[in-house]
Amino acid sequence: MEAQKPTATRPSAAKPQSKSEGSNVKGIKNAFLVILACFVVAVCLFIFWFGHSMHFDEGGHPQDLWGTVYKGGVIVPILQTLLLTVIVLSVERWIALSSAKGKGNITKFVAGVKACLKKNDIAGAQALCAKQQGSVAAVVKAALVQYEEMDKNTVLSKEQKVANLQKAVEEATALEMPSLQQNLPIVATLTTLGTLVGLLGTVIGMIKSFQALAQSGAPDSTELSTGISEALINTAFGIATGAFAVISYNFYTNKIDNLTYAIDEIGYSIVQTFQATH
Repeated sequence: MEAQKPTATRPSAAKPQSKSEGSNVKGIKNAFLVILACFVVAVCLFIFWFGHSMHFDEGGHPQDLWGTVYKGGVIVPILQTLLLTVIVLSVERWIALSSAKGKGNITKFVAGVKACLKKNDIAGAQALCAKQQGSVAAVVKAALVQYEEMDKNTVLSKEQKVANLQKAVEEATALEMPSLQQNLPIVATLTTLGTLVGLLGTVIGMIKSFQALAQSGAPDSTELSTGISEALINTAFGIATGAFAVISYNFYTNKIDNLTYAIDEIGYSIVQTFQATH
């Protein structure tokens, strides 16, 4: 009877983290709820604070800045909603990217992992990941797990091992990147939308001003001033929303680029170390 030949089992490629684990970046998943909450707050402010009688005289003329803002008309709550949304999402991204960064300095962490790899101290590198936490550490941890598996594997060729290791880094990175960039497209949209809505309010205010000037006889000074106030208030809110959104978007995009660079650098180092030592 012919003896059965043992069949070599091909180990599977690196598996991405399960959905139950999810990304290490904590943030608001549903931005629609943020926009809705900001709209409710904006409407309440417009009606109960800006429109309060204490901000107007008996003739209905505004006595302070809040009353002047109220004269901006119905576009003001919309612009306030956009501005509040930018502020809330900016704070949310600050918290989320702080969690993605981890507990220590990214540069020192990358240098420490590289030093461990040079000494082939995988356990030490994993300990650094456990201490650091965050997105960069999560990618490195996934790569190190695959590194150990490929190190013990005696079936695959060196090229196959390197390919599996690269795939592990790519999959771990792909899991983290969407969470890093979450809600930033909305902030980017508000850079233009805020300005356009402010321009709409400006045009509406100017139309009212020209209507007051077009009346027969002496123009109604109250209607004229109301139209000008509406135009200027909406212009100010629109510019403020657009400017803040641009600053926020560029600031957080730069932070994400720095995290991505760190992930690429350490991933490349892990693959290169494996190639050089195996």
